[in-house]
Formats: sequence, C-alpha cells, structure tokens
Amino acid sequence: MNPEPLGKTIALAQNIGHVLVATADSKGLPQVAPADKMTLLPEEKKVTVEAWFCRGTVANLQSNRQIALVTWDSKADKGYQVLSVTEGVEDTALLDGLAPGLESMLPQGEKRLYIRVAKVIAFQHAPHTDQEQ
Repeated sequence: MNPEPLGKTIALAQNIGHVLVATADSKGLPQVAPADKMTLLPEEKKVTVEAWFCRGTVANLQSNRQIALVTWDSKADKGYQVLSVTEGVEDTALLDGLAPGLESMLPQGEKRLYIRVAKVIAFQHAPHTDQEQ
C-alpha cells in the first residue's frame, strides 16, 4: 500500500472535521457512525479513530472486525474510503452521570478504535474505480 493516500485521507478528515465509520454485524447488517478525528500511528498502515460510539458500533466490531472509514469533501467531490480491520477498542472516557431527560439511556463511553489499513480507494460522485490509490 502506498502511504501517500492515507496521509491525504487524514488531512482531509482534519480539514472537514469528521470521519464516517461503517461497520456491520455478524449477519452483515450495516451501521454508519460519525467520528471526530482520525490519527496516523507511527506503525505503517495503522490509524486510530475516536468518538462517542453507540453500543451497536462496538457490538458490531466484536463479531465482525471489518470496518470502512470515509472522508469526503462534498463541495469538492473529493474523498477516500479506507478499507480496514479493527485490531482493538479502548475506552478513553466514560460519562459521569446523565443529563436531565436522558435517564433511560445506557451509559456511554468514548472509544478509540485501533485499525490496520488494508487499502485506500477513491470516494466521490464522479466516475471512479475501486482500485487502490
């Protein structure tokens, strides 16, 4: 894998301020969640993604470690899809109590996902291929 597209992906995520995280359960039912940031790890082809992921996203990763990360600037129609495998999930913060009106909600935790990148492909409306960048 060429590391340049991964660097461009992370720069785009920082510029637009979010990453879309796609997971699926053991039966293939998909789910998409937003994340705030993606960070390149010193190890080649590894990134982290952090967010207050819902329990469904974390449950999906327990039964199906395959994951796709999408960064896309819709105005410029330029983006990337990072096809990957999750290698670990770490709690980084836990809610300390609930806001009024959310008493029935299960406690939430901020998670950091450790991800090994398999390949980076284009993500855009314009014609493109699924070939690695």
